[in-house]
Order: sequence, then structure tokens, then C-alpha cells
Amino acid sequence: MDNSHWQRARQSRDHRFDGVFFIAVKSTGIYCRPICPAPTAKEHNVQYYQYAHSAAQAGFRPCIRCRPDSAPGSGAWQGTKTSALRAKYLIDQNLIQPQNCEQLAARLGVSSRYLRRLFMQYFGISVTQYRLFNQCHFAKKLLQETHLPVSQIAFASGFSSIRRFNDAFLQQLHICPSKMRATNKPSNPTLTIKLPFRPPYNWAALHQFLARRLISPMEWLSDNSYGRSFNTHGCKGQFTAEFIEQKHHFLVSIDIDEPRYLHPILTQIRRILDLDADTTLIEDHLETHTHGAIKLTTGLRLPGIWSTFEAGIRAVLGQQVSVTAAHNLVAQLVQALGEKEQDRIYFPHPQEVANSELDFFKMPQARKNALRALAQFCADNPDCEQLDEWLGLKGIGPWTVNYAKLRGQSQPDILLAGDLGVKKAQAAAKPFNDELCAPFRSYLTFQLWQQLL
Repeated sequence: MDNSHWQRARQSRDHRFDGVFFIAVKSTGIYCRPICPAPTAKEHNVQYYQYAHSAAQAGFRPCIRCRPDSAPGSGAWQGTKTSALRAKYLIDQNLIQPQNCEQLAARLGVSSRYLRRLFMQYFGISVTQYRLFNQCHFAKKLLQETHLPVSQIAFASGFSSIRRFNDAFLQQLHICPSKMRATNKPSNPTLTIKLPFRPPYNWAALHQFLARRLISPMEWLSDNSYGRSFNTHGCKGQFTAEFIEQKHHFLVSIDIDEPRYLHPILTQIRRILDLDADTTLIEDHLETHTHGAIKLTTGLRLPGIWSTFEAGIRAVLGQQVSVTAAHNLVAQLVQALGEKEQDRIYFPHPQEVANSELDFFKMPQARKNALRALAQFCADNPDCEQLDEWLGLKGIGPWTVNYAKLRGQSQPDILLAGDLGVKKAQAAAKPFNDELCAPFRSYLTFQLWQQLL
């Protein structure tokens, strides 16, 4: 997009452009989202930025009305930016254990000098400055939406001291933290935070998919909300995400025993609800390359599973059985091995499954052995991201691994070609080359499943 496109998008206030770019107003020194309710500034007073941090670096401060920290993430799919985008993604995902440029470069398999050059080339900012900006933006969100003490907010945002937090906040956002402090938030152990999305969002389709696979009481579902318990990142808790269609966000109520881990938990919630997908872009791409062979469902999202381990276990239990049968098996596992705490129950830890004989299952021993082998692998390799390593385990095949990639990691380009439902939908449709649907074949998988409903 160039300035003429941004100008038209700004004037339309279309929520589909929320988070795609930001508007800085020279006369006020403030930068806003394109949907800001403030009166439209005159064009000669406006500057456009692709990223919020670019506006901040130019000396503008965030708008208090539209709150740029609340904009949904902008999905970027440019292949030439792969390494820079991957580094940006890794920084976005982990604020509490920040990695320096050398650590990020080693993880990406490039030199730190090359990564610094890429970051400056594509984002106009250093790796360190971008991480600080992210930390301050997250802190700003907590200051305005929660009752958490400033000290807890500083630590939850990845700062090691209050002094460092105050200095960085003023430097990055050009405003003192005290001016962002919510004054009317009641003291309540439950945090309530808004997680925005870019419309359209097909809640009905997501609700229908989740309802058939819901594991009660670990998960719960109402007409307009989904929630579950979690035990991860060294903390326990539960959340309920309420769909607010008119305001284009989910209102998330979350109980957590360690606020320091709030950022990775919220990142997981965003992933499992697929809040950052640009469905308009994705569906235009699929429509072009399927040539109308299937009728696309508008606003379709990828319903994620909390962890790759849970996704792998669900996949193994779902091998060669119906959705209902697989659901019943997962429910048995959770009831038998899940950790129970008052009114909550959590998905079993890998070691619990690995140590169990799984006698409560009426299934072939080979399937039980596959479950235990996978659980032991995950217990021994808790940070393993390369799920193809699972293929070395007996009873774990490509379908299982791809299902875990699709729902446990929310990878956007996984076509479950061996899935019976996908085969049926493809056979009923006019022929098309599914390879041309990359890099959005995960969405193609769910679109094909929708054809069977």
C-alpha cells in the first residue's frame, strides 16, 4: 500500500485495515489506528507508518482514545522478509525471557550482523529497541485495562526493575506510566483484557467446530464464549474469551496464579483463537487458486489447541476413528490422568501419560505404546519445535505430525492430504491444484472440512 491507499483506508475507518498501518498527526504529536473515533485530521497534517514503533521512533506518542497497543497484529507473508519476520515473531512471543540479537541470530541460523541489517532494513529499528517498544506497549495495555500493581506489570512485561521500566516507558512512548494508570479498575483477582481481531470473524463456524471436540470440564463453551484451564509456563489458571462482534474483539477474563507469565498466556489465547489472521487476504488468495471449485466460508479461522503435546495426543487418539469416538477417548484420558484442583481439571502432563499403563483404554496395545512413546518424547524434549522428529516414534505418522502442526502450532500452510474428510471434499469438488494455495493451505483444509457440513 502507498499513501493514496492509506488515505482512502483512513477516511473509510474500515476495521479490516486495523493494525495494517498507523496514522501520525503532526499538529497533535499523536499516532492513531485507522479506526480512531477522533475527528479526521486534514491530510497535510498526517504522516503514515506501517508499524506503531516507527511512529514512536519519530517522536509521536500513542493516542489514548483508540490505543494503538490494542490493534490486532498485521499478518505479513512477504517471502523476502522471512528471517526478519521470524525474528520479529520470536520477540513478539516472548517478552519475559528476552533473547539478545546474537541468540536470535543463532536460532535463525544467520549471523547477528546480518540480522541487525535485516531488522533495520525492513523495520527501521534495532532489535533491542523493538523489544523495548513491545515490552512498553504490553505494559501500557495492562496499565489501562487491569488493576495489577505497577511492579507486577513491570515484571510481566519483561523488566527487571521498576526504575528501568519507568525510563524505558518514557523513552519509547513519550509519556509517563502514571498517566496510563487505570483509575476505575476494581480490585479483583480476575483480569479482564481485550484481544482485538480484524473482521470478518466467523464465530459460528469456530463454535460449531469446538462444540464437537469440547472436553468438559477442562473446556467450556457458551453461545458467545469459549474457555479452558491451562497449566503451562510454570503457572496455572483458566480463561473465558467472550466474542464481542460489534467491537471486533474478544473480552478475555483470566485467572492466573503467576502474573509474570501473563504475556505468553495471552499470546497462546490469541493463537488458539487465530486473532491475527487477515481472512480477507487469505480468502482472496484461495478463491484465485481454487478457481471457484469450492464455496469458501467467509471469516474462517484455525481453531488451535493449547500445546503441541495435547494436539499430538488428540491426533493419536483420533487415528482411524470418528470425531465422536476420538472425543470420548480424550475425555477418558483427561478424567483418568488430568490434575484435579478444586473445580478445575488440567490436561495431563507428558510424564503422567508416559508413566501410565493406560489400562482404562479399550484399544490395541500398539496405540497405547504410541501414546506413551510420544508422551515420553515430549517430557524429555519440552522445548522441541521440530515436530518432524516425532516421525521416528513407532505409531506416529505424517497425518499425526501434520495435525499437531496445524492445531498445536497453528502453522498456516498445512494441508491434511491424507485426511478422509479432506479427500471426500476434494473428490466432490472440481479439480484444482492445491499446491498453488500455499502459503494458506491450513485454511484450505478447514474450508474443505466445511464442505462436508
